[in-house]
Amino acid sequence: MKVYFLGTGTSQGIPVIGSKDPVCLSKDQKDKRLRVSVWIYDDNFSIVVDCGPDFRQQMLKSECPWIDAILFTHEHADHTAGLDDIRPFNFQQGALKAYGHKRVLDNIKSRFGYIFETKNRYPGAPSLETIEVNNDEPFEVAGKKIIPINAFHGWLQVFGYRIDKFAYLTDLKTVPKEELSKFEDLDVLVINALREEEHETHFSLAEALDFIKLVNPKKAYLTHISHKMGFHEEVQKKLPENVFLAYDNLEITI
Repeated sequence: MKVYFLGTGTSQGIPVIGSKDPVCLSKDQKDKRLRVSVWIYDDNFSIVVDCGPDFRQQMLKSECPWIDAILFTHEHADHTAGLDDIRPFNFQQGALKAYGHKRVLDNIKSRFGYIFETKNRYPGAPSLETIEVNNDEPFEVAGKKIIPINAFHGWLQVFGYRIDKFAYLTDLKTVPKEELSKFEDLDVLVINALREEEHETHFSLAEALDFIKLVNPKKAYLTHISHKMGFHEEVQKKLPENVFLAYDNLEITI
């Protein structure tokens, strides 16, 4: 199984529009981050987690050939605003399956009402089949068992997902104790770390490192990174030997 980091940035991406911050002016490609998303695949399945405003660019860069499903973590725009660009996949393979919390799916149906129109549907509109995810109820996509992980982005519930010995969570601040068993025996954990300074709805770097130490995966990759974290190469030197800053277009094998 391979994991391709489509985007590793926070909601504004890096560089931030109009910013003169040194990280935003960096020439290092590892300091340039699209909105956070990941593609998980092998020869038999292809899953994308979240579909943000950079989705089209990410699909072209990664050369993703098909998608069995999109898994949504939550409804914020940097995770959902690219939905119109699923149309090329629709034209090739029909409606895409979209999994998420009922609240998230309801939000998508409200914001993208034309996708779900039945009476006067525009023939080129995207096609989406929504499937509700409930905590502690694993589901299958293309034969792969997916375990939802309940977490909180400040006060907002978000889902992470575990597939085999890989787990992906972003935009979280707290994880209930009853969810910790879902992190046992992980080869790779991907977790958000916004910046060194504490934030009210996201893990800081220290909080992410504490959580990694708690659940003890073999390796961990940090994502949803702000320009306030600092330069990629400088931050990487400070991290434990099994923890890595993810970067756009990084591909790893599980």
